[in-house]
Amino acid sequence: MRRSYYEASARERIAGLLDPSSFRELMGPAERRVSPHLQTLDLPVAFDDGVVVGEGRLDGRPVLLAAQEGEFMGGAVGEVHGAKIVGLLQRAERLAGEGRPHGVLLLLETGGVRLQEANAGLIAVSEIMRAILTARAAGVRVLAAIGGRYGCFGGMGIAVSGVDAIVMSEQGRLGLSGPEVIETSRGVEEFDSRDRAKVWRTVGGKHRYLLGDCQQLVEDDIAHFRAALSALLQDAGQACPGFSLQAVQAEHALLQARLERFGQAGDGLDIWQALGWEQPEQVPVLECADFLQAAQTRRAR
Repeated sequence: MRRSYYEASARERIAGLLDPSSFRELMGPAERRVSPHLQTLDLPVAFDDGVVVGEGRLDGRPVLLAAQEGEFMGGAVGEVHGAKIVGLLQRAERLAGEGRPHGVLLLLETGGVRLQEANAGLIAVSEIMRAILTARAAGVRVLAAIGGRYGCFGGMGIAVSGVDAIVMSEQGRLGLSGPEVIETSRGVEEFDSRDRAKVWRTVGGKHRYLLGDCQQLVEDDIAHFRAALSALLQDAGQACPGFSLQAVQAEHALLQARLERFGQAGDGLDIWQALGWEQPEQVPVLECADFLQAAQTRRAR
């Protein structure tokens, strides 16, 4: 039976992705590691500070996993929240010499840094970025899944660009500033956050897949996310590429080429047309399988 990834909680996603009864939570509810900043401001806290971390198995392979809970403050990153993710990645680095884990899975759903913990949250995100790259350099494959209702924005929208591969659903969103933030700072003329179709044409899963910002697009089904992540883990254990100066320069060249090609585009429809979609307005209505087949056909031309 289909189980929506979009509608699931962090713990439901973990239960659906990992092998049955294999998950062992680290820093669980009994430890009560809650945000001291929220307590000081007399704001509600969560017993896990909005992120679940632990270890388990995916198709028999040992993995470490962090899952953000969007229903607590939109998955926003604070000091404790970020420290749990950093600690998980550092654990992966330490275990890399023993041949485990096969990978780290980051189930991201966040609006960015927690405003009530602005400086602590920003530091936490920077530490997450460094921990991702350090774990990858040690030979640990770091994968991200994005498909929750709050998307992946803010500092974590930057941090996720450092992982080995991203799996998204059409419902997922990935960007730096969220639509509401852009509208607040630049005005509705710049970006109308109520235009949901335009939002998904700009930061949605299909758009990110066509631009190459995510490596796999899957149906909104926990089983589909599981299959995609399991397949990506098969490449675990390889040394992390992309840390040389030449690799960075090549990436900058790709970004420059993208800017030159799409810099004048006013909408995702313009970008899709430039990518060879004769009728770009059909992209949003295509089912995932039909969309992927059409995208592959265009890439093969």
